[in-house]
Amino acid sequence: MQGLTEVRLEAEQNPLRYALACRTCDLLVDVSALKDGQSAACPRCGHHVARSNARAFEHATAFAVSSLIFLGVALTFPFLSFSASGLESTITLLDAPNALLQQGMPGVAALVAGFIIVIPAAVALLSIALTVSLNLPLRHPFLASLARGVFGLKTWAMAEVFFIGVVVSLVKIAALASVEIGTAFWAYAVFTVSQTLTLANLDRYQCWSAIEELSAQ
Repeated sequence: MQGLTEVRLEAEQNPLRYALACRTCDLLVDVSALKDGQSAACPRCGHHVARSNARAFEHATAFAVSSLIFLGVALTFPFLSFSASGLESTITLLDAPNALLQQGMPGVAALVAGFIIVIPAAVALLSIALTVSLNLPLRHPFLASLARGVFGLKTWAMAEVFFIGVVVSLVKIAALASVEIGTAFWAYAVFTVSQTLTLANLDRYQCWSAIEELSAQ
């Protein structure tokens, strides 16, 4: 109770420090009294503004490590196998950009590889570095850069978009050929879920508040 009183008093002295702008309608929302396990929503449009979770960084680390492991599995094993009219073909996750490269589209191949493999892997690595530093805690000059990297790159990590596209394509291909789902398919599905949960546990307000506290020490 004493801690909550101190937070409210500090918020009254500097109210804008604890006010966040809604990303949808730009309304300033006071998050000074946000407790562990609570989340703040915009009173005007209902959009999520901030969340407080004492173990969020621990959860994010675990999910990020899991996502990297499953991404490694997805890159190692067959993704899908097709058979039709006596012909069989097995593809891996890397065959998607490789096929575009062989067709004379290196730019598109680089974008596909970046969006579904490179950027998601970078987000996972940066998330691990950031959350481990905040958990220990470790104060170093790269904390702010790590946070900017995670929140800046996560928009371009499109693993879930790619996976949904694959599932939709399988519905159409199943009518033309026999499809066998490989280990990499399921590994990439778990990777997609793990990365989504990693980013769900990285609340912007909580991350920047923790970084400010470490910087002030």
